[in-house]
Amino acid sequence: MAALAACTALVAGCGNDTAPDRGYPELGKALGSLSRGLDEACAETDTPESCAEDLDTLTAPTERAFTQVLEHKLLDAGAVEAMDELDRARELRVTAAREARSRQDPRDPALAHAVAAEKRAYQRLLTELERLRTAPPPGDRTDSVRRPRS
Repeated sequence: MAALAACTALVAGCGNDTAPDRGYPELGKALGSLSRGLDEACAETDTPESCAEDLDTLTAPTERAFTQVLEHKLLDAGAVEAMDELDRARELRVTAAREARSRQDPRDPALAHAVAAEKRAYQRLLTELERLRTAPPPGDRTDSVRRPRS
């Protein structure tokens, strides 16, 4: 871990000292919190109903991460699609949970499928936001070189 931190510090030190940190540390913290929350969600539960309640706790860290993306102007179509997918999955899960409660069935298969779909949507959103956080900024000379037309 120390070697990784040292290498990161060396790489970061090679740029202009007045340039902002391109690692977006606050976004990294928000994504870490969201990732931990997702890992812990449903870890100790045995019913889809209790897992659905765990997923409700991820709203705040998701909003913090998305706010950071907006503040750094990193938003792109992939992140928007992932957020839309998460919103749809959450709506389906809330509907399935309501129906499971009305039938008094905490192990309802439809709810279990909806919970699994929402967890996949969270994972996709995390992947997209991490991609945005770690992508080099445009115009940092990592773009492909084009030959002038003759």
